[in-house]
Amino acid sequence: MHISSQSPLKEVARAFRQSWAGMLGLVLLFLVCVFCLAGPFIYMVDPFEVIWAPLTPPGEVANVPLGTDYLGRDILAGLIHGGASTLFVGLVAGVLTMTIGILVGSIAGYYGGMVDEALMRLTEFFQVLPALLFAMVLVTLFTPSIYVVSIAIGIVSWPATARLTRAEFLRIRNLEYVNAARSIGARNNRIIWRVILPNALAPLIVSATLTVGIAILFEAGLSFLGLGDPNVFSWGMMIGAGREYILDGWWTISFPGLMIFLTVLGFSLIGDGLNDAFNPKLRER
Repeated sequence: MHISSQSPLKEVARAFRQSWAGMLGLVLLFLVCVFCLAGPFIYMVDPFEVIWAPLTPPGEVANVPLGTDYLGRDILAGLIHGGASTLFVGLVAGVLTMTIGILVGSIAGYYGGMVDEALMRLTEFFQVLPALLFAMVLVTLFTPSIYVVSIAIGIVSWPATARLTRAEFLRIRNLEYVNAARSIGARNNRIIWRVILPNALAPLIVSATLTVGIAILFEAGLSFLGLGDPNVFSWGMMIGAGREYILDGWWTISFPGLMIFLTVLGFSLIGDGLNDAFNPKLRER
């Protein structure tokens, strides 16, 4: 067996660099981020501005390379500006999902007993609710905005993270180094957040990358149904607006759909790469 003198973090980084899936996902995500963040400074077109005839096909007019939608708005400008809002929703919803899930799962897994029972019943209640329908209700109750959509997605998406966190805490809480921390008088809060959680992070980090991708798909679904922020462009909103013109303007939904596909694929591949990197058996190959 090969024994490395490198630190665990360096071992994980080295294994990730050797993962073709992880590196491909990283490249895809980097390109999408550059497109969305640098695009507005290079292609300075207002996505809400009507600049040409409606449903102009791609390549027909030089100043609208990807064509126009049913109102005559620039598709390329919509992709650039819509990407920033889509990524924002995905990241905020992902952070909220992980925060709630880790908080609930860690407390349930560490304390067990009645606390575990109560929190798992709460988790099951959220888990049996149709997530999309529940998010639609939450968005409808408030004024639809990019922040409300992000919070709604986070609120309905945390049960899976909570169960994963609970499973890791149940596995770790009685190991020797945790018992050693208890024996020297460490408080429960310190044991949870400083002793157990750092050793449970590997699967949670992998889960976080997948959670962001799922949140992006969730946002696209809500926007497709007309429940997104009407004042902010997003890829889902572009697909929803163009669904009635799919036969006459395939490009109005194909290009934003492709961007969603590439972004979610990037997060998924990074998750696969991290999963391989954190797995010591795979690192030894």
